Amino acid sequence: MTLTLDNRSQNKESSLTQALRQIQQLNSKIQELEQHHQDYVRSQQNLISAIAEICVSPMQEIEALRILIYRGEAACRQYLRSVLVKQRKAS
Repeated sequence: MTLTLDNRSQNKESSLTQALRQIQQLNSKIQELEQHHQDYVRSQQNLISAIAEICVSPMQEIEALRILIYRGEAACRQYLRSVLVKQRKAS
């Protein structure tokens, strides 16, 4: 009888230990995802600032934002580079 209770107690403890480890792993993953999200938000804010600085017309700003939304950061940066090149050629 004592052996059976000890076994059950050890099994419960083992299950609790496993659950605790899984919770710790999930918390670690959540922290990692939060950091990635913060980095992403920061890069988007920097890009939006760059759009405001580089684009000289509202139409260029709208186009840059549209590209950012639908095609992503890399395409938007490429568009901004092309705008800068055109501005330099015009100068």
